[in-house]
Amino acid sequence: MLQRLSFLAILLLIAACGGPTEPAADTEAVGAETAVVEPELVTTESGGAPTTGRFELGRHYLRLSPTQPTSSSPSDVEVCEVFWYGCPHCFTFDPLLEAWRTAQPEHVSFVRVPAVWKPLLVLHARAFYTAEALGKGAEMHPEFFAEIHERRNMLDTESKLEAFFARFGVEPAAFKAAFDSVGVQLKLQRADELSRRYRIQSVPTIVVNGKYTTGGGEIASFPDLLALVDELVAAEHEGR
Repeated sequence: MLQRLSFLAILLLIAACGGPTEPAADTEAVGAETAVVEPELVTTESGGAPTTGRFELGRHYLRLSPTQPTSSSPSDVEVCEVFWYGCPHCFTFDPLLEAWRTAQPEHVSFVRVPAVWKPLLVLHARAFYTAEALGKGAEMHPEFFAEIHERRNMLDTESKLEAFFARFGVEPAAFKAAFDSVGVQLKLQRADELSRRYRIQSVPTIVVNGKYTTGGGEIASFPDLLALVDELVAAEHEGR
């Protein structure tokens, strides 16, 4: 019976790696909302595809039209990963992505945006931004994955998250203050807005410079996905 339950839990995790782009109920307004005009996902590029023959626009990646704004400097090429801590594919991809990130030149700006299309994803997104607010983001990021996928603790309640943060020296009061803060709530709203702007349907998804989107559903392997990202980054840096 226990084995069957574990199998069902795995199936639910995998299923939750894809989802709709409607706003999550928990991210509703703190202050004024920004109207979001969702772009189209197109399969052609007026100036020609920016990649070599190895990767095809419309098959391995799509174009967001119009290009969406980024949070990075205009002189940088932004690479954004949309992810979820409970996603087994994100868990597998994360160490490869982290090794790739640390090897990038200065003109590449890497950001992470947590997916927020279901209540559990919103809870984990809130935990991600709470860790960031407490200055624990880099330390705790891989540990969220390990806690869920290796230790089988889904961190699916606020009390479980409080206990988890305590292992990193965070007092309950400090956790609660950050977890419920306006700053974290605003970042959740921003994550929801970006999910709609980027037309996120599954995780992990990579968005290059607010213009190109790709993910595990389009590419055969994660090393190939990073090779595609390299080509798109190079094309954007060259101004193509």
